[in-house]
This record gives sequence, structure tokens and C-alpha cells, in this order.
Amino acid sequence: MADRRNGAQSPEEQVRALFEEAESSAAKAFEELVGKPSFGRLLALSAENTAALTRIAFDAVDLLWRNLRLAGRADIVRLSRQLHRNEDKLERVLQEVESLREEVARDAREARDREREEARS
Repeated sequence: MADRRNGAQSPEEQVRALFEEAESSAAKAFEELVGKPSFGRLLALSAENTAALTRIAFDAVDLLWRNLRLAGRADIVRLSRQLHRNEDKLERVLQEVESLREEVARDAREARDREREEARS
């Protein structure tokens, strides 16, 4: 206890002080690094390279699927578009059929009404 009052630190306190000093100096160094314009450029280039590598990887996987004669992403997208076009065409056909049914029903009613009028006369 007398050592602590005289300014001597325990090993634990010394380690803690050294750690805090190292942490603050590292933080200052990183702040200086990030503050430079070259860091922004480096970050942008890294992002571009990451995007390019990702695209290359996806293209390689697509090529692998194609070589294995399996449906790849592009094939599925193309089939999806064709399916949507067919669904749209079927929807138009359904609307036409419904309008024709309404027209036939209207013509049948008009024919029945005419027959009734002729029967009354």
C-alpha cells in the first residue's frame, strides 16, 4: 500500500496504461490514414474490384451450370419472361372469351324476347 501512495503502480495498472496508450496512438494513426484523399481512392478501387470479382464469380458459376447442361440464372430469367408473356396472352384470351359469352347471352336474351313478342301477337 505504501508503494501505491508513493506513485508506484501495480503490474496490472501498468499493463492497462500501456494498452490505453497504444489504443489512443493507433486511433490517431487510423484517423490520419482515413483523413487522406488517397484512402478514399483506395476504398473506391477496392469496391470496384470486389464488384468485378463478384461478377466474374457469377459468370463462372453460370458457365459451369451451362457446361453441366443444367439451367442457370440466365436460363431461368429467360423462362420466367416467356412464362409472363404466356400468362399475359392467356389473360387476354380469357377476357375475349368472357366478352364473347356476354355477347352470346345478350343475343340469346334478345332472341327469346323476340319469340315472346311474336307469340303474343
